Amino acid sequence: MGAKSGDGAVLSKTIDPLPMVDEEPAVEIVAREDFSDVTYLLEFRHPMMAKAAKPGQFVIVIPREHGERIPLTIADFDRDKGTITLVIQAVGKTTKEMQQACRTGTTLFSVVGPMGEPSHIGDLGKVVCVGGGLGVAPVFPQARAFKENGAYVIGVIGFRNKDLVFWEDKFRKYCDEFIICSDDGSVGIKGLVTEGIKAAMDNHDDIDEVIAIGPPIMMKACAETTRPSGIKTSVSLNPIMVDGTGMCGGCRVKIGGKMQFACVDGPDFDGHQVDFDDLMNRLKRFTEDEKLAVERWTETCRAGKAS
Repeated sequence: MGAKSGDGAVLSKTIDPLPMVDEEPAVEIVAREDFSDVTYLLEFRHPMMAKAAKPGQFVIVIPREHGERIPLTIADFDRDKGTITLVIQAVGKTTKEMQQACRTGTTLFSVVGPMGEPSHIGDLGKVVCVGGGLGVAPVFPQARAFKENGAYVIGVIGFRNKDLVFWEDKFRKYCDEFIICSDDGSVGIKGLVTEGIKAAMDNHDDIDEVIAIGPPIMMKACAETTRPSGIKTSVSLNPIMVDGTGMCGGCRVKIGGKMQFACVDGPDFDGHQVDFDDLMNRLKRFTEDEKLAVERWTETCRAGKAS
């Protein structure tokens, strides 16, 4: 985000006014890829951010001036190229607007990050990295980091059907075992990612940790699947967020009966301690407002095309 000094008032006769700081330049989009009619990839160039980024962190994007601030988990980063990759699902007004406007060569007004606590990549022997739907992309950096740190990595990813599968090659490069699940059975195991977790648990009695990223209902199911075995299960929470610094309180979540903030205390939390019911109820709070915003934006687009 652009930063400016105060009004430049002289503080004393010997202190000059603070100089004005120019707005940071817009962030250039260097690649775009569409995985489906609603899921798309944006890669932007930001060398300093790419150098600092770690698995599990997120950024806050403002696509255009006076636009909405939206938190997006980092799906990949390349320090050599100086780029950050996001995989986005067009479900709300702003993400639909970005799907239409963001192309290679265009720019984002502002990107802030990396934010949040990085995932803890300890010296684990065996881990299961689980991604469902849009959660497939952000679990990739974690799978890669665990593998590069010497762990035996089992990847479990889930999609509705085979036509929606993406990044299979990227996962296979870093996973010692790789399991795909699909709702309709058109690829891999028929069923939810919990079936993949069960398969991994049946074949391995020495799993140190399960990392699950996806919709709240999916992460809750993953946590319940591992709870009887007592396997540590980490989940990544992405609730409603405004400033990303813990000041607004919009992203508060209940963890073990205590209130925490996803933006500064997370986004990774112990899945067995998360109050998922409270989280999902909070996410529904602005459903009608979001629906109305999409409808208004859609009508504006139609009016623009008609004229």
